[in-house]
Amino acid sequence: MLITMPTLRPFRAADASAVARLVTEGVRGHWTYAPEHFREAQPGTRPTRLVAEQGGVVVATARLAPFGEGVPDALRLDIAGDGASFTPLLLAQLAEGPAGFRRVLGVTREDFTEVMTFFHAAGFRNAWQSWGAHLDLTTFDPAPFEPVQERLFLAGYEPERLGPDAPDADWDTLFALHQTGVRDQPRNPTTTPDPLSRDGLRDVIRREEAAFVTRWRGQIVALTRLTPRGHEVDSEGTVTHPDHRRRGVMTALKAHALTWAQGAGHTHAGTGGTVLNLPMLRVNTRLGYRVERMWITWEKDL
Repeated sequence: MLITMPTLRPFRAADASAVARLVTEGVRGHWTYAPEHFREAQPGTRPTRLVAEQGGVVVATARLAPFGEGVPDALRLDIAGDGASFTPLLLAQLAEGPAGFRRVLGVTREDFTEVMTFFHAAGFRNAWQSWGAHLDLTTFDPAPFEPVQERLFLAGYEPERLGPDAPDADWDTLFALHQTGVRDQPRNPTTTPDPLSRDGLRDVIRREEAAFVTRWRGQIVALTRLTPRGHEVDSEGTVTHPDHRRRGVMTALKAHALTWAQGAGHTHAGTGGTVLNLPMLRVNTRLGYRVERMWITWEKDL
């Protein structure tokens, strides 16, 4: 039986529906991708996405592009579809890849078998592990957290949603707290946020997030940020000032934020982080989040 090798070529706009299906199937529907999420490279620029075509049908796709500002020395490889096409797609991407990068990273969940198998066989190193977790807000009960909230209130701690018209002094304190979190929290490339300035943090919160803070005697000492995405809210940017940790402040603040999300009609909450961030994992477990399969970040030096 004659086996024909797939044809590799740059992604074209006409491939968008096929690629959206392959990528959605590759993540097992964890996210749903639409054709408009995929765009053809501009004339004169290097195509970051390739496809493998066999018998006129797109059977696999790969994208190689800078990982992000938070990891400036790395490229990220995203790959989906027919596993037999992954190696030629990777080699083609590396042959035309941009210069100035030291490594290639790939991120996949541990049960995405075909991609896990490929990264291992291609000589990537299983470098970091992250956890994801979800909470069913339709059954979330804030009552068990009322005693700790009352105890903290009597000690001077008060949670609130930060308004967009908060004074400059609050934004200054919030940014300093954000920087403390970036410095203190264990991270890996997948959980490293792009750097934000003070004004950038304020703008992103005003534009697309709901920020919740805890004040102690009027001063902001804890922060958690929720990003609404349809029926779900994603949690990030969670940090407590070092002088106020290990008192239940973050558990109480996140319970307050989740109660708001529930009242706003959201039905699910998501979060995640590196497996090294055990304090945050404990907080989310107390709140009722259910941890899912681990996410693996693979690394290969160039």
